Amino acid sequence: MITVYVSVGNSDDKLSQEQWSGFVQQVRISLSGRAHEMHGEWYSLPDQPYQNACFCVVLADPDVPLAKQDLTKLREAWGQDSVAWAEVPVTQFV
Repeated sequence: MITVYVSVGNSDDKLSQEQWSGFVQQVRISLSGRAHEMHGEWYSLPDQPYQNACFCVVLADPDVPLAKQDLTKLREAWGQDSVAWAEVPVTQFV
């Protein structure tokens, strides 16, 4: 199992508000379908100039390449240049 933070954004305003909403929804659905656990999702404040979303999920090792593949397909379908994938190497409780 690994913990991953997946971040998407619309800083270049390629997506209209309606398109952004659809893209984020599809990312959420994709991740929740693969995740063993979802720890949370966060969004930029509505008065900020850029739109961003971040999801924290726990994935079983066999689901990692599938989740990456899903995100790549979504990114391409929605005309986005990138999706950030940040793996947490070690979780510590302090």
